[in-house]
Amino acid sequence: MPRDKKRSRKRVCSFCVDKIAQVDYKDVNRLRRYISERGKILPRRISGNCARHQRQLTQAIKRARILALLPYTVE
Repeated sequence: MPRDKKRSRKRVCSFCVDKIAQVDYKDVNRLRRYISERGKILPRRISGNCARHQRQLTQAIKRARILALLPYTVE
């Protein structure tokens, strides 16, 4: 492996670490960490979530947007 390549560690799912079984759409502070500055949902390879929690996270963010707890876009 070349020396100039950085080797990144695999990120750990924060929901699994905190032993959260179900992602709650009302927990806006936690959901906001998984939205980019443009208002897009961060992908799993960047956020480091497991597949199960990433699906729940996406659904929770969409529900929070519908209820106007989170914005669709950031100005």
